[in-house]
Amino acid sequence: MQSRGSSHRVSSMGNNRSRIPALLISMFAAFASIYVAGRLWLDAENRVYLIKELDRITGQGQSAISVDDTLKIIACREQHKKLDALETELAGARQEGFVSNPLIETNGTYSTRRPLVVIGILTKFGRQKNRDAIRKAWMGSGASLKKIEEGKGIIVRFVIGRSENRGDSQDKDIDHENRLTNDFLILDNHVETNDAFPKKVKLFFAHAADKWDAEFYAKVNDDVYVNIDALGATLATHLDKPRVYMGCMKSGEVFSELNHKWYEPEWWKFGDKKSYFRHASGEMYVISRALAKFISINRSDTLLAAPVLLVAIYASISNLLT
Repeated sequence: MQSRGSSHRVSSMGNNRSRIPALLISMFAAFASIYVAGRLWLDAENRVYLIKELDRITGQGQSAISVDDTLKIIACREQHKKLDALETELAGARQEGFVSNPLIETNGTYSTRRPLVVIGILTKFGRQKNRDAIRKAWMGSGASLKKIEEGKGIIVRFVIGRSENRGDSQDKDIDHENRLTNDFLILDNHVETNDAFPKKVKLFFAHAADKWDAEFYAKVNDDVYVNIDALGATLATHLDKPRVYMGCMKSGEVFSELNHKWYEPEWWKFGDKKSYFRHASGEMYVISRALAKFISINRSDTLLAAPVLLVAIYASISNLLT
């Protein structure tokens, strides 16, 4: 039998032993809580930092977006910046006026005025009679052509490529005619063939946009007679529209049958593959500066040989962004 004192000592020792593990557990739990809280705080700070970086990069006020959405936002905002820059330049040009002038020196500084329109008359070898008729009818030549450029801000040039046999009599005839009239835009890297006509149109817009910073660019065939004053007045009413595609608009069936008279080899590129998207008739149409720049940027895309395709694609992008 144990005495009451010994019993009390045993009980006290047992209680002490039970308190020590409890204290250790409490201390461990406290340290663990502090550690976890610290990690959570650090993770929270990291998340806040990443969220702010994402918002800074995308410029968006919301952060719960996917990587794909982020890339789309960045691409769209870059397109917006380009379009805004073009529209700002257009607004500045409107304040300066729309008369074509070379560099004019004023008190030691130089300024330019943007031409209203560059007209490219697409012509071919052996059609000098057509060109002479146009010069006499509405285009002018020499001093009269220069007067149209400086007085009305309208630049007119015949557009032609080179012969398949480079340097032959056809090339020499064009070079000789150009020395006399100085009214050609010669596409040295383009070979004149009927099959390459759409490419020629695209190259004209691209080269014209590079050479002249105009408000509009017009494609005309060499059997079309233009009323310069009426054209200028019409275009002046559209100066506040940065993306313009004007002409005799039409549509029609796309023929994909190989033996059809109007078989379209690239029928799958057009509209819904059954009918063409609405587009301007090829005799003459006008596009604005932004569209011409878009064609110039995409000139090397061989899958988009026809300018109307490029214009349609740009219009689709513009509709998404505006």
